[in-house]
Amino acid sequence: MASLLRQYHELPAGLLDAAPAQLAELLGGPSLIHLPGRREQPLFLSLLLHGNETTGFRALQALLKNYRDRELPRALSFFIGNVEAARDGLRRLAGQPDYNRVWPGSDYADSPEKRMMAEIVDIMRERRPFASVDIHNNTGINPHYACINRIDHRFMHLGGLFSRTLVYFIRPAGVQSMAFAELCPAITVECGKVGQSAGDHHALEFIDACLHLSEIPDHPVAAHDIDLFHTVAIVRVPRAYSFGFGDNPVDICFIDDLDHLNFRELPPGTTLAYVDGIDALPLEASDEQGVEVGGRYFTLDDNTLRTTRSLMPSMFTLDERVIRQDCLGYLMERYPLPA
Repeated sequence: MASLLRQYHELPAGLLDAAPAQLAELLGGPSLIHLPGRREQPLFLSLLLHGNETTGFRALQALLKNYRDRELPRALSFFIGNVEAARDGLRRLAGQPDYNRVWPGSDYADSPEKRMMAEIVDIMRERRPFASVDIHNNTGINPHYACINRIDHRFMHLGGLFSRTLVYFIRPAGVQSMAFAELCPAITVECGKVGQSAGDHHALEFIDACLHLSEIPDHPVAAHDIDLFHTVAIVRVPRAYSFGFGDNPVDICFIDDLDHLNFRELPPGTTLAYVDGIDALPLEASDEQGVEVGGRYFTLDDNTLRTTRSLMPSMFTLDERVIRQDCLGYLMERYPLPA
């Protein structure tokens, strides 16, 4: 069966000036592109795994324009992912798997996309990547932060170069950074909402800094340099329930500024939503082993959904499409730094 992947060993004509919506036609499909640099081991980037998260691609364009007439400090390989969804400005198309859930280690069923991600990992294993960075946007109000999937000082040093706020998670499975963690220090960076120039500039500066690194330290990270959090649960809205925000006639009506709770340490008793006609807990929350743990974090009292313990949300969003396609957000707790 033919692969979905296109592979280029030079910069495709027109790429530096193309809009994300034009990439499907320009590239012909998901594309892995290799460029030479002064240091041979490449930095790997994954971009547009979600078609509406454009900061990584915009930052790459700006970076390569800066190096148009000079050699890159390090070889660069980058994967431009869901170009079909980017054409429509969507996270993914109906019927497509999530491009950041089907990398090796995924729980998803076999698919052309899953085979493509395994092919990319095999190609890059041969190229011995120096480091891997997966660049994303999010829809809620969040600071810029980095995610790691291993408690490893090299991963924390790399993430700390982007932000002092680091989040450690091992669920969901099948994400790009977890697959590449088998090959090299690998992180995900979250650059805020799409279209914010600060996010584009931050991503550009970070990629350039990574290209200039000669090595990634493996000594312990200083405790005062980072704040490390651990994702302890993924929160979802059951499909059987309708939901909305503010003052809507729905089964679950979340507070209208739910996304303002992100990266705030919430005390027990914090109100999250009001429910109508629901007697059971209206949210699902699964831990790292996939076990349902909603009762550990939430309680329903007099039609009001509240927290039961101190916790910190991340990526809570008001985007109903994202909530249905992925999740409402995540719950985190502080994590001690290793010695």
